[in-house]
Formats: sequence, C-alpha cells, structure tokens
Amino acid sequence: MRLSYKRLGSLRLSSMRMGDAWRSPATWPGYWLAVVFAVSALYAGLFALISSDSIHRLWGDMAFCGYGAAFVVAVILRGQRWGKAGRWGVDIALVAALLGALVVPLSVMAARNLSQPEVEVVARSAVMLVHHGTPYASVASLASTTDPNAYNPYLPVMALFGLPRAVFGSGALTDPRIWFGLAFLVVFAWALRAGGARDALRWTILVVASPVIALELAVGGTDVPMVAFLSLGFGLLARTSSRRIVLAGIALGIAAGMKATAWPGLAVAIVMLAARDGWRVASRFTLVAVAVAAVCIGPFLTDPNPLVVNTIKFPLGLAGIQSAAASPLPGHLIAGLGKAGHTTVVALLVLTAIGVAATLITRPPRTVPRAVFLLAWAMSLMFVLAPSTRFGYFIYPGTLALWLLAVTAGRETGSRPDSYPVANAAQG
Repeated sequence: MRLSYKRLGSLRLSSMRMGDAWRSPATWPGYWLAVVFAVSALYAGLFALISSDSIHRLWGDMAFCGYGAAFVVAVILRGQRWGKAGRWGVDIALVAALLGALVVPLSVMAARNLSQPEVEVVARSAVMLVHHGTPYASVASLASTTDPNAYNPYLPVMALFGLPRAVFGSGALTDPRIWFGLAFLVVFAWALRAGGARDALRWTILVVASPVIALELAVGGTDVPMVAFLSLGFGLLARTSSRRIVLAGIALGIAAGMKATAWPGLAVAIVMLAARDGWRVASRFTLVAVAVAAVCIGPFLTDPNPLVVNTIKFPLGLAGIQSAAASPLPGHLIAGLGKAGHTTVVALLVLTAIGVAATLITRPPRTVPRAVFLLAWAMSLMFVLAPSTRFGYFIYPGTLALWLLAVTAGRETGSRPDSYPVANAAQG
C-alpha cells in the first residue's frame, strides 16, 4: 500500500511538472516548438504551390523561409529545456517566424500596395466618413454599380482603421493592415492575461506568427482585430467582478460595432453569464455591451437604408450583386443554383440559428471554455452555409481555439479552479 501511495505521488508530481512545462512556449518539452514551425512551413509551402492568388503565393514563399529559419533555430538553439540558453533559442525562433511570416510579407505588400480588396474597402470607408460623415455609399449610387467592392459590409468601427490613410494619405505606415496588426497584438495579449495565461507575450507572438493570423493579416486582416476583441471579452468573463463585467461589455460591444459576425458571441456571453452568475450580472453586462454598440452604430441609423443595404442585404446576397467572397463551400455552391438555391441557403441559416438558440436555452454554457467552444462551432456552421463566404472566415473559430488552448495550457499557477474551470468545460 505504501508503494502505491508513493507511485501515486510520483504520478502527481510528474503531471504537475508536465503542466508547468506547457505553460509557456519557452518551456515546451522536447522539440514540440520545432514541430509547430515545421508544420507551418509545410502549410506555407503548399499554399505557395497550389494557390491561384498571386498575393497568397507571395506570402507563402516568404512565410516558408521564415518558418524554415524558425525551425532550424528551434532545433539547433533549443538548449536545455529549462535553461536560459533554451529560452533564448525559443525567443530567436519566435522572432524569426514573426519576421518571416508577417513583418516582412506585410511590409513588402504595404510598400507595393498589394492587398485583397477589403483593405481598400476599409480605407475608402474612412475617407467617406471624414468627408461625408458616413462610411457607406448611398443606396442610389449602389443601384447603378456592378462592382461588389463598392459595398462596405463592415460596421462603423471598422472604418477607424482606415483613418490614418484618410488623414495622412497613402503610404506603408498608413496601410490599414498595420493598424489591424497593432490592435491584435495589444488586445490579444490582454485577452491572454485576462484569461489567466502566464507568458502572454510569447503566446501572443506564437499565435500572431501562426498561419492562422499571419496569412490573414498580411493579405487582408479585417477579421483580425474583431476576433481579438471577442477573445478579450471572454477572457475578462473568466472571473466575475464588477470591473471585469464592465470591461467585457465594452470589449464585446466594440466587436459588435465592427462586424455582425460578433453578434453571436455577444448572445453566447449573455446566456453564459445568466447561467453562471444570474440575470442581474447578465443584465449589467448586456446594458454595457448594447450601449457601446449603440454608440458605435446609432449615429448612422438616422438614415438606415445605406447601413442595411451594405451590411445586411449585400452579405446575404439580397442586394442584386454577387459578393467577391466566393469560396467553394456548401452555402455558396447551393446559392449558385439559382433563386431556389439561395432561398434554401437562407432557410438553412435560419434553421441553424434556431438550433444554436435551442442549445443555448436547453444546455446553457456555464464556463468560458464551453461558451467559446459553442461559439466556434456555431460560427463554423454559419460560414459553411453562408451564400457569400470564404475560407478566411474560419479565422474566427481558429483564433478562438488558439486562445482557449493558450489560456488552458498557460494559466497561472494557483488560479482558482472555480474562477476558470477549464477542466470542467464539458460539464457546462
């Protein structure tokens, strides 16, 4: 019996040490970081070979070199797992990946003015906001256009990232992608700290340098800041306090003012708070979030038609023009069959929304991990069935999954298990 207890204690100590090892990329066991960079390099290389988009191929070529360099550094300079040399090796590898996969590609593309159309949409919306008081083209002007990029499917907050270009003119430093990236770095690092991650800086660099974020940010980036604010909102809700509830409401209210795809996150957060902390806390959070979103969107509701046409009818394919977002996912393929196909897709989206709502009512999430998992699942279904969609939209569930992985592996030692019950996520 004594031997059994000793063995049990040994297993517990081993488990504790393994948990410590995973809390930071600098202390990962073995060569796991090198494996991550090897997989990233393989992805970038294949992307450069098979993509039909020249901008995507350019990113793939440069990112392959960056990830390759990071892999070599991670293998050669890894050093002792817990030693200072090992940490320096990890830091150099992370910087190499960040430079090769994001900083260099983004700098080259910004200098050459190479980007996906949505970057120009954001820049133009900021110019319109400065000169005309609204980021949306009028319904009359849109009625005669055949250019899908004349529409602005984003909510008003997104135009703020184009203000540097609207005020100071075109240039590499006024490119909206630069400001998308800076916003993501600051907000996502805060989201990790709010969720309980110990080494938020290294985790943030690793996530930003990953293909999930680096590709999207280098070529477009409009989804990047919004998903960072989503992560921050749920990170702040990991613990219940009046200050955190207010800050989470502000974060998710800002996200809801950027793009309509943040609205499901707001609904999931409200239900989770009601189930975990009661309707009084949920009501306070809702009041703050709705007030922030109203401040962001309300001024443009005096003449709601441009807002409705640009942000609702156009993404749903109801504006009489085909969106440029056309990845061969089921929703787009079905909508391409004609009016009946489009009606079918809209009906499937409605049924999906009803199904998610039913899940929220019958099995409301009571923990942040389960709420984030449910949100990622709902978003994935929505993107698969949307009539105007692209593979890049999966940055939302992908980034939320990376954030949840980072805060689960990197949470602070001694965090109260009831304040951030990752282990009990499935019990939601």
